[in-house]
Amino acid sequence: MDDYTAADAEQLRLAVGKFVRRVRSADTMPAGQAAVLGHLRRDGPLAIVALAEREQVRHQTMARTVKLLTDQGLVDVSPDPDDRRRVVVTLSARGDARLDAEQAGRAEWIARAAQVALTAHERAVLRRFPAVLDKLIAGSG
Repeated sequence: MDDYTAADAEQLRLAVGKFVRRVRSADTMPAGQAAVLGHLRRDGPLAIVALAEREQVRHQTMARTVKLLTDQGLVDVSPDPDDRRRVVVTLSARGDARLDAEQAGRAEWIARAAQVALTAHERAVLRRFPAVLDKLIAGSG
């Protein structure tokens, strides 16, 4: 039987972390701003307080991030219909396109790196990683 040890898991954790940091280094916008756009794409319009909770930052910090995104035309803000003291943040068409561009840039970086650095066999193994990781996530309960 092939046992998978805590040491194996630690090596994987370190490698995945290093990989994610390297891929993100190709980003053209700050990670916090991209994260907000991602939340809005996945979850729809959200109040600043909800975005702050998702990103585990203070309300004031998120308000500054939303202001930066608004100034760039990447999000729209409007009064919350249920509570006029709050605003609702919505992903704009420009923000959606910018998020697409960020994600495409990451994918292109990975594709180029795989083509240059890996053998054909290693690329075939790499193609299986998403399914393997999905299975690992699903099995973790």
